[in-house]
Amino acid sequence: MQPKLIIIRGNSGSGKSTIAKELRKQMGENTMLVQQDVLRLGILNVKDRADNPAIELIANTVLYGKKIGYDVVLEGIFKKATYDTLINQLVKAFDGNVFSYYLDISFDETVRRHNTKPDKDEFGIEKLREWWIEKDLLDIEREKVFYEEKSQHEIVDIILSDLN
Repeated sequence: MQPKLIIIRGNSGSGKSTIAKELRKQMGENTMLVQQDVLRLGILNVKDRADNPAIELIANTVLYGKKIGYDVVLEGIFKKATYDTLINQLVKAFDGNVFSYYLDISFDETVRRHNTKPDKDEFGIEKLREWWIEKDLLDIEREKVFYEEKSQHEIVDIILSDLN
């Protein structure tokens, strides 16, 4: 069976990491989770700019997953202005076997969710507002938008249903 690329995007605090981790857990073995912040901040510690070396590392990591026959869950903010070329490259590499999801959560709800996180003091509302991009949708087929009315559990169930 051909490997799938599952993209989960949204603003900071929208719930994408939680959804991606649960999705990977439910998909089981032969599923790779690639988190933008782990590669960009945790490994390389670089700013999110157009020429950052994390873009190549993300591409290589995702393509390695495909090479070994794994489904890949790609999670992050992935601002269209910075990552559009990368996303389009990956869509092409997966021969269109791509499922893309955008979490369209209001800024107020994002702040509420951020304030429940254990690491909430790492950055505040000012940074959230600075990073905020309204409806940063990609121009790829089958990008599904989820709004805050859907629970994370419902979103995972819908994605799993889409994959089957």
